[in-house]
Amino acid sequence: MARVYLDYNATAPLRVEARAAMIAAMDVVGNPSSVHAEGRQAKGLVERARAQIATAFGAEGADIVFVSGATEAAALACAGRRLHGAAVEHDAVRAWIDPVLEVDAQGQVTVSDAAQSAVQLANSETGIVQDLPEGLAVVDATQAFGKMPVAFNWMGAQMALISAHKLGGPKGIGALVMKRGTDLAAQIKGGGQEMGRRSGTENVIGIAGFGAAAEAGQRDLEAGIWAEVEKLRNILDSSLEAQAKETIFVGKGAHRLPNTSCFATPGWKGETQVMQMDLAGFAISAGSACSSGKVKASAVLTAMGYDEATASSAIRVSLGPETTEDDIDRFAETWLAKRDKHRARAA
Repeated sequence: MARVYLDYNATAPLRVEARAAMIAAMDVVGNPSSVHAEGRQAKGLVERARAQIATAFGAEGADIVFVSGATEAAALACAGRRLHGAAVEHDAVRAWIDPVLEVDAQGQVTVSDAAQSAVQLANSETGIVQDLPEGLAVVDATQAFGKMPVAFNWMGAQMALISAHKLGGPKGIGALVMKRGTDLAAQIKGGGQEMGRRSGTENVIGIAGFGAAAEAGQRDLEAGIWAEVEKLRNILDSSLEAQAKETIFVGKGAHRLPNTSCFATPGWKGETQVMQMDLAGFAISAGSACSSGKVKASAVLTAMGYDEATASSAIRVSLGPETTEDDIDRFAETWLAKRDKHRARAA
């Protein structure tokens, strides 16, 4: 049987539109900073992608600074600032913040001072979508962009982080989106590229792929593709919930990304489930992280109030436009069979 990829929140398969744009960009010789015709052609590809992303992300009039990914965007946005956040934030943001903001059992973050806070719009692990207050310093839109309607100009935030590979673009390219005129010190200094915010010759091939993926992703949203993905996600949840009574579905009833299901079966380690399902032909992720051979409980679920046994037994299944109902049926049948064997061994 063919393998089934259900880990879109980790990275999405490269879109055909992105691949085509990248192949075309490979034939463009010039450096975007050069003033000759070849340089202007390369610069044109960069600016076209910037415009594509601005339209798809609702960021017309904002500055879009290309960087190596959302992790670098977080560093550029947060370094040198004392920002507050919550323990549910992605590691790339949590490394720069003071995690003092409270999180309730539904994964919602209480923000006391928006202008000094960094908040994730949609959680990568649980899929839970935040009700964002006006005026946030930084919004991590990495998981939300391309999967749900979102516009930077509606957020009222100072800055936002986005990444290409989460929406079918290439890995290794992302952007920091900011209100025009934002005072920001460059972390990488040199030739002054990207409006002086990020020096270094632009990754023209990656940028071209990012722009094409953003444009294609917006078309998918408008066509209702992700609404169909949500139907499959709900079928999956219902199929598992009907038989696995002890399993906890995180964020059930909350506003979630349309493709994300996070569930925990206490006593059955998430890492074990990932390995067993991988051997059975399914790519998923664990809600817990493994560092130096030591399994740690999910910081996200712990922050939401789950105990360690539950937090270390969570897995994440994240669907995409290529996922079929047959994929979901096969996954549910296989996972339930593995769960029955686990229960028999534990009895």
